[in-house]
Amino acid sequence: MLSNYLVEYLDFKTCLIGFLLVLLLLDIYSNKSPSNFPPGPWPLPFVGNIFTGVDFKTIDKLAEKYGDVFSLRWGNQKTVVISGHKMVKEALITQPDSFADRPVLPLFHKVYKGLGNNGYLWKNQRKFVIISLRHFGEGKVLELSIQQESIFLCDVFKAEQGPFDPQFFLNAVSNIISALVFGHRFEYHDENFLNILRLDAEAVVLAGFARSQLYNVFPRLFEYLPGPHKTIFDNYAKIIEFMKGEVRKHKEDWDPSNPRDYVDNFLLEMEKKKSDPEAGFNVDTLLIAMLDLFEAGTESAATTMRWGLFFMMKYPEIQKKVQDEIDKVIGQSRQARIADKANMPYTEAVIHEIQRMGNIVPLGFPKMATKDTELGGFFIPKGTAVTTNLSSVLNDKSQWETPDTFNPGHFLDEQGRFLKKEAFLPFSAGRRACVGEQLARMELFLFFTSLLQSFSFSPCPGDELSLEGQMGFTYAPKPFCICVNPR
Repeated sequence: MLSNYLVEYLDFKTCLIGFLLVLLLLDIYSNKSPSNFPPGPWPLPFVGNIFTGVDFKTIDKLAEKYGDVFSLRWGNQKTVVISGHKMVKEALITQPDSFADRPVLPLFHKVYKGLGNNGYLWKNQRKFVIISLRHFGEGKVLELSIQQESIFLCDVFKAEQGPFDPQFFLNAVSNIISALVFGHRFEYHDENFLNILRLDAEAVVLAGFARSQLYNVFPRLFEYLPGPHKTIFDNYAKIIEFMKGEVRKHKEDWDPSNPRDYVDNFLLEMEKKKSDPEAGFNVDTLLIAMLDLFEAGTESAATTMRWGLFFMMKYPEIQKKVQDEIDKVIGQSRQARIADKANMPYTEAVIHEIQRMGNIVPLGFPKMATKDTELGGFFIPKGTAVTTNLSSVLNDKSQWETPDTFNPGHFLDEQGRFLKKEAFLPFSAGRRACVGEQLARMELFLFFTSLLQSFSFSPCPGDELSLEGQMGFTYAPKPFCICVNPR
């Protein structure tokens, strides 16, 4: 009896070990790197480097060890990480066509239905977005819209009694993109819209969690498991329902001869492109495109503005110099105009330094090699996911005199004139550069100057302003409160 049991036990144990060994060999074989592939930390079987960490500070340390072009593995997905101004410039500017695609990340693919992936659909939709933004966000019209919103923003700041958390930036910048996309803005105390902003803000924070990123590695498994990814999907589903309501309203009084905004223009394009379904001009794509524009036009600009107030409170002497320039060029009798930029080099330098130090998208957005290529002497095969470490460019010691210090002088020449810097890439570069870059630049200048024209900002008593931010979908300052003093 005992001998039979031992034989059966050993047979089972032997089979299990053999099965695991076969799986291990298959994992090693299927994930074998090609010759001259970038080096990187040794991946664990089956899971790769998922326990290494995905934050930009960990990536910086790995770059110090393995070089500016190294590799990681997430499950079965190989990723090449590119750091430093020289290598990032070569990838995005010298070889823009080599890294123009997007990898399929299950977490975002489920939300955006593959809209960002390279190909005919993406090219058509991107071209349409650029044309629409130019048409409905044309120069003076857009400038006037931001100026009007600046008045509303200053009014709610004035109405606050005592210290408060400056979350109103979300309302302000979302109203600009809402006017372009929906044709109207929302009141700052509109509970329905505030709920949409809360849902979006929560999803943005959760998307940066390591537990959420595990969905990208094991999507089939995590589809049945609880976790932050479930909240992300639920939140975006509710936002999409909100978008559907906006589309319904547009259809009720739509006049094809007089498109008022992006939605109207898209409905018109749907009629024109009925014979070309591959171009994606349908209601489902419209909803995803609206979500994409809303995301792109809200979170990044609002987070940058929060960093702006943070740095002005942290460095009151710089705040004072900006206000002196505002008083000299604009005064107190009129609003700032985009044309004032040319006469306000110090303010421009401060805004650029806010973006550099704020570092809100430290690892950019993932890309994918569109063909076999070489970078930094290493071979990168077609289909390899690529991460560009923008943080390393914004803090490259070969490009910035004092990369760890808030220093507007980085953007000023010896005569105090504004100085463009090649290593300033907060919006990335190349074919996948942010389409809303010009809109964001206008918003930052007009909102920032309007606030500092009207108020002085100081931290709440006892608050310590730590330069350490918190990582979500963007890198944001930790929650803080401000004290507002009208000027």
